[in-house]
Amino acid sequence: MTDPQIHGDVDEGFGPVADVFRDNFAHRGEVGAAVAVYLRGRKVVDLYGGLADPRSGRPWTAETPAVVFSVTKGIMAICAYLLVQQGRLDLDAPVTRYWPEFGQHGKAEIPVRWLLTHQSGLPALDKPFTREEVLAWDPVIAAIEAQTPLWKPGTAHSYHPITYGWLIGEVIRRITGEMPGAYFARALGEPLGLRTWVGLPAAERDAVAWMLAPIGDPGPDIDPVSDRAITMGGAFAFPADENGLVSFNDPAIQAAQIPGAGAVSTAEGLARLYAACVSEIDAPRLLSTASVDDAITVRAAGQQVYGHPDAGHRWGTGFLVHSAPRPMLGERSFGHDGAGGHLAFGDDTHQVGFGYVVNQMGGIDDVRANLLSDAVRDCLA
Repeated sequence: MTDPQIHGDVDEGFGPVADVFRDNFAHRGEVGAAVAVYLRGRKVVDLYGGLADPRSGRPWTAETPAVVFSVTKGIMAICAYLLVQQGRLDLDAPVTRYWPEFGQHGKAEIPVRWLLTHQSGLPALDKPFTREEVLAWDPVIAAIEAQTPLWKPGTAHSYHPITYGWLIGEVIRRITGEMPGAYFARALGEPLGLRTWVGLPAAERDAVAWMLAPIGDPGPDIDPVSDRAITMGGAFAFPADENGLVSFNDPAIQAAQIPGAGAVSTAEGLARLYAACVSEIDAPRLLSTASVDDAITVRAAGQQVYGHPDAGHRWGTGFLVHSAPRPMLGERSFGHDGAGGHLAFGDDTHQVGFGYVVNQMGGIDDVRANLLSDAVRDCLA
């Protein structure tokens, strides 16, 4: 690359992705970022640039990971589908088959699938938490067990911004005997050589990008339930406190396992993970066609009970699928975005894995990720 700010490589035919990536820095406020794309098991885009930490001038390198917020949800969904394929998890069985204590207070009939489709009625919990309680895992599990759903489960949906992680994470823990981040590391992260973690190792702390508070349109004010959901009852400001400090810069939060929002990853790690789901990377593909068929079947769409007006998002099981506000490659695409602009997805029609991570968070008017995925789609046409 000739631009000193942008580094990496693109294969012939993917130059438009590099053009958009460079343009994001020139015209859309990008500070530090990376994008990676795999096609049929081979990396065809690997770009990074800018500053990982503008406070010190530390540059973004090929090894720089960032907190990717709700991209974490897709990582956990992949873990769940691995357990399905192994015959250890039935998505349509009641949660109580794996987690008996969950069934209290009107939750006995909730199937595992509704934990992954935002239909369980548990986006927020009545109990206020301290940060220490959230990081300790067990206090949140106990509160979920004691919680009455906020609507009749299965009849409506609202995005579960943080509780999603403990809901499916505890099911994974009950089945495997491992915390969900540890299970991910053993089953996927380490075998695939990913710089992706749910629970950041101490040795990686200094490599992580410093997140910057959102710029752009913040969108309409959220209701009290949504505020309680996204802050875990006041445990931390989200995304940033009154001084503009992004809460998830906290090393303790990054080290904890918050499997709805706390993963730390490079763009390359996310692209490689999703590529492994839809193509062969040193082993047979991770997800069967039947699993992808199930995952991309739309289970929830339209107006939520709480939160912003309907923008057209469509939810499969555990994944955001190709939707008007977050276009991917097409109807076989599945993945997840993350607060501030991150995006990762796979597509088995094209056998593509895509990952994009940033440190300058954007508002609801942020189009950086969409323009990159649009460019990939155009290159494949």
